[in-house]
Amino acid sequence: MGSSYTVQYVRTPQGPAPTQVQQAVESILQGIDQRFSTYRSDSLVEHFNQLPANSCQTLPADFLQLAQTGETLSRQSNGAFDLTVEPLLDLWGFGPQSRGEKVPDPNALAQARQRVGHANLSIRGEQLCKQAAVELDFNSIAAGHAVDLIVERLQAMGIHSFLVEATGELKAVGRKPDGSAWQIALELPRDDRQIAHQVIPVDGYGVSTSGDYRNYFEENGQRYSHTFDARLGRPVAHTLASVTVIEHSALLADGYSTLLLILGPEQGWDFALAHQLAAVFVTRAGTGFVSRCTPAFEQAVGGCQGSPSPATPAPTPTVGAGVAGEKD
Repeated sequence: MGSSYTVQYVRTPQGPAPTQVQQAVESILQGIDQRFSTYRSDSLVEHFNQLPANSCQTLPADFLQLAQTGETLSRQSNGAFDLTVEPLLDLWGFGPQSRGEKVPDPNALAQARQRVGHANLSIRGEQLCKQAAVELDFNSIAAGHAVDLIVERLQAMGIHSFLVEATGELKAVGRKPDGSAWQIALELPRDDRQIAHQVIPVDGYGVSTSGDYRNYFEENGQRYSHTFDARLGRPVAHTLASVTVIEHSALLADGYSTLLLILGPEQGWDFALAHQLAAVFVTRAGTGFVSRCTPAFEQAVGGCQGSPSPATPAPTPTVGAGVAGEKD
C-alpha cells in the first residue's frame, strides 16, 4: 500500500505465535493491494478503470461494499466526496498516472471533470457497472477497510487486546497487560515533524486523521493539496488543516475524516454535528492552530484538549501507543 503497518497485541499462552499473526496480517494486506491499488496494473481496480463506458465487471463482495460506502458518502456530502476523482488526481499531479504537479489547463480540466461522478456507477448483483469512462480511487477508505479486516482476523485467532495501524489508520481493542487503555496520539498538522497534540485512550474505536499538510505543492504563491472537492474539480481551499474521526468501524472513520476535510471548517462542522460524529477539527489561525471537538468526541474520550500552541507541543506517545496522522 506504499506505506507501513504495525500490530501490537497481548499474547496468551494458548495464543498463536507471532509468525502466524504476521502471516495472517500480511495476507490480508496483500489481498487489499491486489484489489484496490491504483499503482499496479494487475489490480482489480485498475482492470475496472481501464474498461470503457457502458461496461460491467464481476467483483468480490468487499469491493462492492467499498463502492457502496463511497456512494453513501458521496450522497451524504452532496457530491463533494467521490471515489471517481482519479482523473483529477492524475491531472493535478497527485495520482499514479500524473506527469508532475501543476495547475492544469482549463480545457484539460473540463474534459477530466466529464469523467468524474458517482452517479455513473451502479451495482447489479455481483457486478459493478460504469455508464461513463470513470476511474475509481479507493485510497480514502481502503486503509480503514484493511484495519477492520485485520481486527476481525485477530479476534478469530483468539487475540482480544491489540492496537492495529495501517498507513496511519488505527483501531484499538481491549487493554494492555497493566490494565490501562491503549493510547492514541493525535498528530499536530505540521509538515516538518511529528508532534502529538492530544493523547486519548481508545477501546473499540477506529481512529482516522485526514490532513492537507504533507501532500501538496505550491504555484505562484498558492497552495494546492491532494484533497479534492469533486464538485469543483480542484483541491479544497480553506483553513481546515486536519480532521480526526473516531468510529467503531475504521472504514467509516477513514471515510468520514476525508469527507469532513473536503467540506471544510464550517460545512464539515455542521455535518459532524448533524450526524453525531466524534471528530476533532484543527484549523490554521495565523502562525498557529485552533482546534475544537464535537460533543460526541468529548463523550467518547472523556474530554477535549484546548487549541494547540506551535511553541508548546503535547506529550509524545509512550509504549503501547499509536499515532493517528495524515494519510492519502
